[in-house]
Amino acid sequence: MKAVVTVIGKDTVGILAKVSAVCSEHNANIVEVTQSVLQNMFAMIMLVEMPDVSDGLGFLSDRMKELGKQNNLQIHVIHEDIFNTMHKI
Repeated sequence: MKAVVTVIGKDTVGILAKVSAVCSEHNANIVEVTQSVLQNMFAMIMLVEMPDVSDGLGFLSDRMKELGKQNNLQIHVIHEDIFNTMHKI
Protein backbone atom coordinates (compact mmCIF):
# COMPACT_ATOMS: atom_id res chain seq x y z
CA MET A 1 0.00 0.00 0.00
CA LYS A 2 1.20 3.53 -0.76
CA ALA A 3 0.32 6.76 1.00
CA VAL A 4 0.92 10.46 0.39
CA VAL A 5 2.27 12.53 3.28
CA THR A 6 2.00 16.33 3.02
CA VAL A 7 3.74 18.73 5.38
CA ILE A 8 3.25 22.51 5.50
CA GLY A 9 4.50 25.02 8.04
CA LYS A 10 7.15 27.52 9.01
CA ASP A 11 10.62 26.34 7.97
CA THR A 12 12.77 25.04 10.83
CA VAL A 13 15.78 22.77 11.05
CA GLY A 14 15.03 19.04 11.05
CA ILE A 15 11.50 18.80 9.63
CA LEU A 16 12.46 16.20 7.02
CA ALA A 17 14.45 14.23 9.62
CA LYS A 18 11.54 14.17 12.09
CA VAL A 19 8.98 13.09 9.48
CA SER A 20 11.38 10.45 8.15
CA ALA A 21 11.94 9.10 11.67
CA VAL A 22 8.18 8.62 12.16
CA CYS A 23 7.99 6.84 8.79
CA SER A 24 10.78 4.52 9.91
CA GLU A 25 8.99 3.79 13.22
CA HIS A 26 5.96 2.61 11.23
CA ASN A 27 7.94 0.62 8.64
CA ALA A 28 6.97 3.10 5.90
CA ASN A 29 9.57 3.19 3.13
CA ILE A 30 10.01 6.62 1.53
CA VAL A 31 9.73 6.13 -2.23
CA GLU A 32 9.78 9.76 -3.40
CA VAL A 33 10.03 13.15 -1.73
CA THR A 34 9.91 16.73 -2.92
CA GLN A 35 10.23 19.80 -0.76
CA SER A 36 10.42 23.55 -1.17
CA VAL A 37 10.97 26.54 1.04
CA LEU A 38 8.92 29.55 -0.06
CA GLN A 39 9.71 32.71 1.93
CA ASN A 40 10.28 30.82 5.18
CA MET A 41 7.35 28.43 4.54
CA PHE A 42 8.21 24.74 4.26
CA ALA A 43 6.18 22.51 1.90
CA MET A 44 6.81 18.80 1.33
CA ILE A 45 5.06 15.94 -0.42
CA MET A 46 6.27 12.44 0.30
CA LEU A 47 5.19 9.12 -1.21
CA VAL A 48 5.64 6.22 1.19
CA GLU A 49 5.12 2.49 0.79
CA MET A 50 3.82 0.48 3.72
CA PRO A 51 3.05 -3.17 4.39
CA ASP A 52 -0.64 -3.94 3.79
CA VAL A 53 -1.77 -3.63 7.39
CA SER A 54 -5.31 -2.31 7.78
CA ASP A 55 -4.53 -0.18 10.85
CA GLY A 56 -1.04 0.84 9.67
CA LEU A 57 -2.22 3.94 7.83
CA GLY A 58 -4.32 5.07 10.78
CA PHE A 59 -1.45 4.66 13.22
CA LEU A 60 0.92 6.54 10.90
CA SER A 61 -1.64 9.31 10.40
CA ASP A 62 -2.23 9.69 14.14
CA ARG A 63 1.50 9.84 14.87
CA MET A 64 2.06 12.40 12.10
CA LYS A 65 -0.75 14.60 13.47
CA GLU A 66 0.90 14.41 16.89
CA LEU A 67 4.27 15.36 15.36
CA GLY A 68 2.57 18.25 13.56
CA LYS A 69 1.09 19.59 16.78
CA GLN A 70 4.45 19.34 18.55
CA ASN A 71 6.21 21.25 15.75
CA ASN A 72 3.49 23.67 14.63
CA LEU A 73 3.07 21.93 11.26
CA GLN A 74 0.11 20.69 9.23
CA ILE A 75 0.80 17.04 8.39
CA HIS A 76 -1.69 14.87 6.52
CA VAL A 77 -1.46 11.22 5.49
CA ILE A 78 -3.75 10.04 2.69
CA HIS A 79 -4.00 6.65 0.97
CA GLU A 80 -2.57 6.98 -2.54
CA ASP A 81 -5.84 5.86 -4.20
CA ILE A 82 -7.83 8.55 -2.37
CA PHE A 83 -5.22 11.18 -3.22
CA ASN A 84 -5.31 10.23 -6.91
CA THR A 85 -9.12 10.25 -6.97
CA MET A 86 -9.23 13.68 -5.32
CA HIS A 87 -6.91 15.13 -7.96
CA LYS A 88 -8.41 13.67 -11.13
CA ILE A 89 -9.55 16.15 -13.74
